[in-house]
Amino acid sequence: MDRMTLPPAAWREREGLARLCDVLGAAEGHVRFVGGAVRDTLLGIDVADIDLATPLAPEDVLDRLRAAGIRAVPTGLAHGTITAILPGGSPVEVTTLRRDVSTDGRHATVAFTDDWREDAARRDFTINALYADPLTGEIVDYFGGREDLAAQRVRFIGDPLQRIAEDHLRILRFFRFHARFGDEIDHAGLEACATRANDLMALSRERIASELLKLLVAQHAVPVVELIVERGIFLPVLPEIGAQGVERLAVLAEREAAAGVTGDAIRRLSALLPRDPAAAEDVGARLKLSKIDRRRLISAAQSAGDEPAEVIAYRLGQALAIDRLLLSERPVTETASLTDWTSPILRLTGGALVERGVRKGPDVARLLRSVEEQWIAEGFPDAARVAAIADDSVAQWLLATR
Repeated sequence: MDRMTLPPAAWREREGLARLCDVLGAAEGHVRFVGGAVRDTLLGIDVADIDLATPLAPEDVLDRLRAAGIRAVPTGLAHGTITAILPGGSPVEVTTLRRDVSTDGRHATVAFTDDWREDAARRDFTINALYADPLTGEIVDYFGGREDLAAQRVRFIGDPLQRIAEDHLRILRFFRFHARFGDEIDHAGLEACATRANDLMALSRERIASELLKLLVAQHAVPVVELIVERGIFLPVLPEIGAQGVERLAVLAEREAAAGVTGDAIRRLSALLPRDPAAAEDVGARLKLSKIDRRRLISAAQSAGDEPAEVIAYRLGQALAIDRLLLSERPVTETASLTDWTSPILRLTGGALVERGVRKGPDVARLLRSVEEQWIAEGFPDAARVAAIADDSVAQWLLATR
């Protein structure tokens, strides 16, 4: 392809970035933008994270940054990564060029190099191995990444089977990137992922969960997950996910769109699983999800029931209510009604019941719950009605305790 330069983009004007590149030797060709920032800029996508690559040794990078008064954090020194903090607090990862010495599918032992092509060759996909000169913007592409971007194709660098053997997580990354950027799938990559699906068993469940949750909110998540299930790629680690789960995911994605609700990874994972709280709890524990996400997964596996949407939201909280409603067959208008909903507050305390003559003790809590249930049943009426309900409840209690 003809020589290409990186288009102008807001992230390239970030305060302190030009000075950082200058300190690292941009004028001498010692630093380049790499990876997602280059790829996404070429696609016209907003860039959040900036990565720089350099042939400078990590210690040299540290010395240069500190001498220039740029805050430097040795986040991954053994692997050559230093995080530089720009004036506004924005982090930029600076990584020394590397080559793999040995890999076991989970971890890699690396050696530093000054060979840009060698560094590119160890990356996963051609679209992630694009570099750009920070001064001229000239794109450096060793493996046809630009052509693959234009074709909306996610393609492994080199032999797909070998690349997956080096890092088993690349199976899920292949599908995640295809769901985000791809059109027609690369068949060599697909066959390699299917062949080596059992390799996923060697990975930590946290790494699997991280990739899976990112995949589930990608643009083309539904057809890609369907393909993964068809090829049996989830079976070694998530056998609970089958064809029926894919159907539920497709329905959920349509309902999210109809309700104007952003696709949510945990909710979509719940759709993929059987509607069984015990199964949800097991998968949540196996994937080592956070306590909050496990609670959502278990809650989403339960029925929405037939109470009004606002009542469900009051009892469970807005997020859990939206999960249950979207995963049910109830009208999506109910979910839409909750997007700007604010939970009402019962303006009544136990002390107010004591002032009405209720003796302190368990009866106060019981009466407060009774008033709250009637308040809910009446659709959350105003304070005057709450006071009337409280008066009636206390009067009945006084009669019963005489």
